[in-house]
Amino acid sequence: MRNLEGQELALDMKRQLEKFGEIVAGVKMHAPSVVEKYKARLEIKLGELTDGLIEDSRIVTEAAIFADKCDINEELTRLDSHVQQFSRTLTHSEPIGRKLDFLVQEMNREVNTIGSKANDSAITKEVVEMKSLLEKLKEQVQNIE
Repeated sequence: MRNLEGQELALDMKRQLEKFGEIVAGVKMHAPSVVEKYKARLEIKLGELTDGLIEDSRIVTEAAIFADKCDINEELTRLDSHVQQFSRTLTHSEPIGRKLDFLVQEMNREVNTIGSKANDSAITKEVVEMKSLLEKLKEQVQNIE
């Protein structure tokens, strides 16, 4: 009975993990456009405030500073790694509960960082969805040795 329950838990967690991975991939594709949108908004706003008398180099500098502050590539790379580790760990036959619990905590940490850096409503929406999926995974992990 325990083996059957374990198989069902693993299947459910794989589904949740797959959804999570799809969201991460979507955020990864959307992230570069955040800086471009910011640059466009900045050009418009500064143009309005200065009657168009601002240098393009200043706009590029400000956009570069913003890009550095909101860069989430490192977090997305770590999330990919954690997803792969989680998936591989599910195939092990020895007790895996603590390792999975640790991975969920690490994934949650990365998602929180993305949420604080993102500065984009679409990414924020995806962060909420990722946190929801992580909560479901965390609940399931609690049932594993």
